[in-house]
This record gives sequence, structure tokens and C-alpha cells, in this order.
Amino acid sequence: MPPQGRAVTDPYDSLRSDPDLAALVDEYGELPLETADEPYERLVISIVNQLISTEAARSIRGRLFERFEVTPERMLAADEEELREVGLSPQKIEYVKSAAEAFREEEFTRERFSGHTDREVIDRLTGIRGVGEWTGKMFCMFVLGREDVFPVEDLAIRRGMEHLFGEMSDGEMVEYAERWRPFRSYASLYVWQAYVDEFSSVESALG
Repeated sequence: MPPQGRAVTDPYDSLRSDPDLAALVDEYGELPLETADEPYERLVISIVNQLISTEAARSIRGRLFERFEVTPERMLAADEEELREVGLSPQKIEYVKSAAEAFREEEFTRERFSGHTDREVIDRLTGIRGVGEWTGKMFCMFVLGREDVFPVEDLAIRRGMEHLFGEMSDGEMVEYAERWRPFRSYASLYVWQAYVDEFSSVESALG
């Protein structure tokens, strides 16, 4: 624990003080919370990743980004048949286009959300068709660089928590993760990485 009266402002120092994560920080080093340059593009990655296998998502992303410039303007103009050809389902095409419309109407940038709490950001994003709690949290982490997000909705996080700490409910996981405040995003990176290493057929939320 930090000396009394001193707040730990470094996420890695904070997590090293936790007996559950200290070994993972030592093993993997300082995993960075990297943020995407293009918010819409990163949101599309999350939409593609929703509820399908890792391999399928990887293939679809590859074809989509090879064939299209993934911007709101280009996705709105894209022919639905062409989007189906890269592997997007009709539902995901609707989601990608709904997100594009929202991004065209509003400026969803880091600056736009700089004064908003994580909850406010997620609530605004989930107003877009196809954007749920998990997708909103991915945006907070990997676009806005928010340091204290715990995406319990993520399957790999739940499996990773169980692998590392034993079986527990989602609510118990949320409670367990309270010890990692205010750096739960960083803690999540270590849970993801440990799970990826143990089960090589999966990949991190970064895609």
C-alpha cells in the first residue's frame, strides 16, 4: 500500500500493491492503455466484435478495412451488398450505419466528452442503435483512455477472472474489482492478457 497520506497516481505502482495482480504486472510489464486515433473506426471494431467468434470477427474486420475507408461518410455511402460481401450481417450493417449517422450529426471526439463522466458517455453512446453497455465501455477505454472502467460484460474478462480468482458471479466480479480503483481499466488489461496467454485461441478486446 502507498505511504499514508500519499495517493498513488501511477497505475502500475497501484496494481503492484495488490497481491492478486502484482505477479501479472511483473510478468507482463507495464501494459499500456492505448487509445485509437479514429473514434468512429474504433466503435466499428467493437460493433464487429459483438457476439461472434474471435476468428470470424478478425476475418470480417480484415476484409472491411481492406475494402473500405471506415469513416462515417464512407459507411453511410457504402452499398449494403458490398458490406454483406465482407461478412457483415444485415443487423451489423444497420448498426454501423446508425453509428455513422450519429457521428455525422454530433462530434464524438475526446474533446466532446472531456467534461463527461464515464456513465454519461456510455448513456449517450447507448442511445445509438447497436451500441450497448460493453461497446460503450470499450469506447471509454480505447478511445477516451478512461483509466477506471471495468467491462464485466466482456466474456474474456469474466473467463479471465474465473481463471485467475475462481468461480464467481458477475456481481461478485464487480465487487472484487473495486480493489483496483482508480485503475480498473489497467487491471482489465492484465486479466485479458492472462486469459489470452492461457487460451491462445482468443485475443484481447483491442482486436
